[in-house]
Amino acid sequence: MSRRYLEVNRRGNVLDVCISNPPTHTLTAGGVAELSQLLDEVEEDPGIRVLVFTGGGEGVFIAHYEVNELADSADRSPEQMGESDDHPEQLHAMHRVCLRLEALPVITVAAVNGNAAGGGCELSLACDFRLMADGPFVFGLPETSVGIIPGAGGTQRYARLLGTARALDLILHARLLNPLEALELGLLHRLFPVESFNDEVRDFADDLVSRAPIALAAAKEAIRRGAEELLEDGLQIEQSCFNRTMRSRDAAGAMRAWLEGKTYEWKGE
Repeated sequence: MSRRYLEVNRRGNVLDVCISNPPTHTLTAGGVAELSQLLDEVEEDPGIRVLVFTGGGEGVFIAHYEVNELADSADRSPEQMGESDDHPEQLHAMHRVCLRLEALPVITVAAVNGNAAGGGCELSLACDFRLMADGPFVFGLPETSVGIIPGAGGTQRYARLLGTARALDLILHARLLNPLEALELGLLHRLFPVESFNDEVRDFADDLVSRAPIALAAAKEAIRRGAEELLEDGLQIEQSCFNRTMRSRDAAGAMRAWLEGKTYEWKGE
């Protein structure tokens, strides 16, 4: 299919997605719509095990959400927007995309090759892994500096990752972090040199693909769903996911191969 904002490349079990919107390198409603359509395709393709997002601009992952679109929305009254402040009709498209990323059995990786602020930061927060290039880049949520708050999950995911105290400090002060600061706070999983960033991301994705796909999907589900529950309820989720892996051909084959000192090739079943 024809795409305006996404460049998609299939590499075995890895789907590389480059988000491109020159010259601003911002995220737009059209880009979000294409991401949603892409997720439709990913959900229907069992061969995709890892989904990697990166940015098309040099030194830019996603600069931020398109401010012109936000300003146009701010100019409209609640009546024109079709909802009240307290009772929105439904989660908007960006929220739905981020929730789908978290629910996918596919492992998602944000390869943050440069600046990621506002909506770009928020998209990365919905991915399972965030890898960033170590350079003169920024990562964070500066929305309060223009009179709004993060609107694509930033307040919620920051608080869950960092705790409410740090989330309040960073968001209320519109603080943009350098890559090392973001890594040390726990917002990033890995920091790689700019010069070798693409190769490091490829190796990271290939390592994930080399692992048991059913186990990865089950572990992701148990962690993400269980984190929002009381411990006993989380243990029930873990037990259900564990039982699912134990019923797979891969589990039986891999454990038997390990006992025999042999190598097992994952079948994904």
